Amino acid sequence: MAIIDSKTGKIRRDYTIEELKEWARLMRGYNLVALCAAGSGHAGGTLSIMDITAALYLKVANHDPENPFWDDRDRIIWSTGHKAPSLYLGLGAAGYYDIEDVVRLRKLYSPYQGHPHWLKLPGVEASTGSLGQGLSIGVGIALRAKLDNKKFRVYVINGDGELQEGQIWEAVMEAGNWQLDNLCSIVDKNRLQIDGWVKDVQDIDPLKEKYEAFKWNVIECDGHDMESILEAFKKAESTKGKPSVIIAHTVKGKGVSFMENVAGWHGKAPNKDEMIQGLKDLGLIERIDYERLLKKAEDYQKEVDKKLAVKIPKFSRDYFWNRQPIMKVKMEPTRFGFGQALEEVGDDERIVCIGADISGSITISKFYESKPERKKRWISAGIAEQSATALAAGLAKEGKLPVFGTYGVFAAGRNLDQLRTTVCYGNFNVFIAGAHGGVSVGPDGATHQSLEDLFQICGLPNMHVSVPCDVIETKKATKYMLFNIKGPKYLRFAREATPIVTTEETPYVWGVANIYRFRGEKENFIDAFDVYLATEYKNENEDITIIACGPEVPEAMRAAWILKMEYGLEVRVVNMHTLKPLDKDTIIRCAEETSVIITAEEHQVGALGNQVAGLIMQTPKLLGRNILMGMIGVKDRFGESGQPWELMWEFEVSGEHIAAKAKEVYDQVKSFKNK
Repeated sequence: MAIIDSKTGKIRRDYTIEELKEWARLMRGYNLVALCAAGSGHAGGTLSIMDITAALYLKVANHDPENPFWDDRDRIIWSTGHKAPSLYLGLGAAGYYDIEDVVRLRKLYSPYQGHPHWLKLPGVEASTGSLGQGLSIGVGIALRAKLDNKKFRVYVINGDGELQEGQIWEAVMEAGNWQLDNLCSIVDKNRLQIDGWVKDVQDIDPLKEKYEAFKWNVIECDGHDMESILEAFKKAESTKGKPSVIIAHTVKGKGVSFMENVAGWHGKAPNKDEMIQGLKDLGLIERIDYERLLKKAEDYQKEVDKKLAVKIPKFSRDYFWNRQPIMKVKMEPTRFGFGQALEEVGDDERIVCIGADISGSITISKFYESKPERKKRWISAGIAEQSATALAAGLAKEGKLPVFGTYGVFAAGRNLDQLRTTVCYGNFNVFIAGAHGGVSVGPDGATHQSLEDLFQICGLPNMHVSVPCDVIETKKATKYMLFNIKGPKYLRFAREATPIVTTEETPYVWGVANIYRFRGEKENFIDAFDVYLATEYKNENEDITIIACGPEVPEAMRAAWILKMEYGLEVRVVNMHTLKPLDKDTIIRCAEETSVIITAEEHQVGALGNQVAGLIMQTPKLLGRNILMGMIGVKDRFGESGQPWELMWEFEVSGEHIAAKAKEVYDQVKSFKNK
């Protein structure tokens, strides 16, 4: 069957093999346009899986676009969530919505998130993005069907690199032991992952023999031959007593000449010229009106801009970065400082760097890129964060200085038990880099925006935590923590380019905050501030203190500029670059000397704010003082897809929001004093 009327049981639409081939080709074209309009995304894998997508949504799976929650429908789980555009296009082709609407991919307020979210878009069966979890979801759904005597089937789409995650094999073992013959996994074996060929990162072969050992029925097919694909699905459906896996041999970037078999196109979107060339390769340049679709995306973005503008506090002029003829600032991603530090100090034979498939993105690969002789001390663990963390502990136990890095959501969350029990309990000298912190990660969306990691990490005994404010401070923190901090250490840094507000001469002392004071507008933003080591700062009787960490430090400085120019308020900005240990003396002193304390963090509100508030409340000499606090941070929400600065405004963590909150709290204190 396939697309059916759930009320009558009749087929709504059936497709011939030729029509399925044409739909796969057409969806590849729409995919290129949507990725181009988004300016980000994953081209390679979305192109490799498209024939499977067409077969599943238009021919194989039983589902009803007019009744997305029909209980007897087949379920399709995209465990490899970064291929979300393929999922969205499959639903669009099946009639859930106008397929051209997918051009809103990865844009703020759009249901077409960077990774799929089942609460935002009917037809999406599960929210995924953290690799390795989808097959377990599929096992659970297949079990439910068995328990309730339901006849629907469960299809799970996995990537071959994803099979490096240990949880996959737990699910494989469960499904085999429980004889879940209503479950079918499709492995998109395009042989490439971010760090290169799968066989060179962490070889997963021989796959057939492994699945068979776990009691699965194994079917192999050409993932770009529609007849072969449909035959594979028929074999899977007819198999009884065991789950089936279809190993689909595919080509990453299929159909676009310059993308095929190129690892660099894993997480990259085409620009307009590349999109046009891709449409030509697919024979769709005259078929898809890409100019109209790009205009549709542009018009939607204008609507987003209008809606977002309402959320931004307004002042007499625009204080946003580099929008004025003065107060100019240079920007560079903080992650670059991490890579630069490893590149500079990596000759130390004790250092061993461990990659987790996103090595270039977080810049940990800088360790060996210019010095190939260090490659022997480079361990590519693949997509296996938990094992990588524990093996780092083993290296540390034997006297090495292991550095393990991945996105913060995985570095702190997926392997939390390994950090707690193996690393911190053993007090091992393991350096964990939590990259891509905060909502400013942007279009990848909630699954990849680390907003809870500081709660998880700061709660671990023996852990040391730093959240540097810019690329230069990140470099300093990396070097200091690597060689001077004994025991577990966690460095949190951002992805996008952020303002540079420190220099090589700026003081950096572990555990001691820096204080910034705005002195007047200058040609360059950085020159408008004096910076002091907190222990050397003399009280200037400021009206407000803003305590910030990470990229919120430049935002807090911008807020200080706004507050001075708009209201004549003097602001003490504290760069709390070390969160554990916290600079308690500086916080207490700020509470003594100013009556308003604002905390600012690009994180769920409270990781910094609650520590500051708790310290103030527990300090006897502060009892009875009229101190009011305000906290800037994400307000108990998951992230969204959108451009970095859009999300800073949407989640109310920009300099404008810090300034508005500071003025609000200051006015409350002033009102209280006047009573």
